[in-house]
Amino acid sequence: MQNIPPVEAAVARLVTELDYDALPSDVIQGARRLMQDQLALQAGCAGLPWSRTILGLTRERHVPGRARVTVDGDAMSAADAAFVNASFGHGFEYDDAHRASSSHPGSCVVPTALAVGEEIGASMREVLLGIVAGYEVYTRIGVLAAPELLELGFHPHALLSTFGAAAVVAKMRGLDVEQTLHALSIAMSHSAGTTEYTSSGGSVKRVHAGIGTRGGIRSAEMAKAGITGPAAFLTGNKGFFRTFVRREVGADAAAAFALDAPFEITRIWIKPYCCCGINHAYIDGARQLADRADRIDSVELGIQAGGDVVIGNRNASAFAPKSIENLQYSLPYQFALSLLGLGNGFTTHHDYLAGRLDIGDGSQVAKLAGRIRITHKPELDTAHPGKWVADITVTYDDGTSENVFVDSPRGTADNPVSQSDLDAKFRDLTVAALGAERSEALLFAITEGDATMPASALVDLLMV
Repeated sequence: MQNIPPVEAAVARLVTELDYDALPSDVIQGARRLMQDQLALQAGCAGLPWSRTILGLTRERHVPGRARVTVDGDAMSAADAAFVNASFGHGFEYDDAHRASSSHPGSCVVPTALAVGEEIGASMREVLLGIVAGYEVYTRIGVLAAPELLELGFHPHALLSTFGAAAVVAKMRGLDVEQTLHALSIAMSHSAGTTEYTSSGGSVKRVHAGIGTRGGIRSAEMAKAGITGPAAFLTGNKGFFRTFVRREVGADAAAAFALDAPFEITRIWIKPYCCCGINHAYIDGARQLADRADRIDSVELGIQAGGDVVIGNRNASAFAPKSIENLQYSLPYQFALSLLGLGNGFTTHHDYLAGRLDIGDGSQVAKLAGRIRITHKPELDTAHPGKWVADITVTYDDGTSENVFVDSPRGTADNPVSQSDLDAKFRDLTVAALGAERSEALLFAITEGDATMPASALVDLLMV
């Protein structure tokens, strides 16, 4: 590890030195909660149109292997199965989020760890350790890249998932510290993806998790085979931070990757709403105002810079959504749906896909959205770094006004969903796909199962 910059050396050591027996109990619990949410989403979203397209394409071109596709059971290489399962899990804006990095680690690290686990005959203990390694690398790089990565138009998940998947594979396949460094370095060459889908649509957004995950898996395979990457892949003059984030990250950032630094996986965000997470604080605020909706004359929504890019004024379709992607990334329409009591969940967005929810011109939703103004307020960025907040001011028909401020939306680490609510989300997503008996068996295996259980035995429960 000579001549390796401090940050890059620290990232590689974090992966190789993580030890299951030394992990705090809340870290293991965080990994299990993450797995519970992500596997439910893979099962529940496997039938979506774009999910079927991705599976069909992969069936035509896959490499044979032992890893399996959720619900359908096709056996493929780990890279192919993880590609499909990650796309399922990220397929409907309902997967976990990491607030400080504006990303979705679960739909990368969980499918990667289980696919590799099936391929190498790993236990759940090894899978959980792989999940933690991938999550920590993904999110700790992401925190250092925030908020610029999102504000510049990149999709953080598409860029960070390559690092997360590479870390999972490096840990589970036992790569040494030098091979791990090269795996992560090569992963940078797979980083790509912007948030243009929020403005002009495109179901490829659903596949960003799969694209990044496959790239990360291949990066680790290349490193193990002897391919090398640049040593200063994060902090070099043309490394990740200066190129994608456009600023320097110094050697002191190595402390972020220390084994004794706080574990990000203890702060997962379980989404209660089926749309971009930046909407969630506003949805919570709208729910507080719903009983006065018929009196509202106008609404001003104060927003942070990154939020304005994704769901606000810099989203060309925010005030005129024409597709499911547009709708899930439209702050005015998500706010209106909540205020009108129409919901922001899985069923609501399925109803839109099926033509049962009218948001077109002249609809109640469109009329209310038309009375909303979005204002970027720089003071929100300054006062609330690493958080997505909502500053809501409504003016009523009698000229009076009211302000609602939400800084810890439901589901975040500061306002977590209960285990019973997480279980309810799990059943809502899995019972239709797997049946009630299999759903309960899967839930028990995830939450209470012995860590010595083979990964393949858990995956058995995901099959129909």
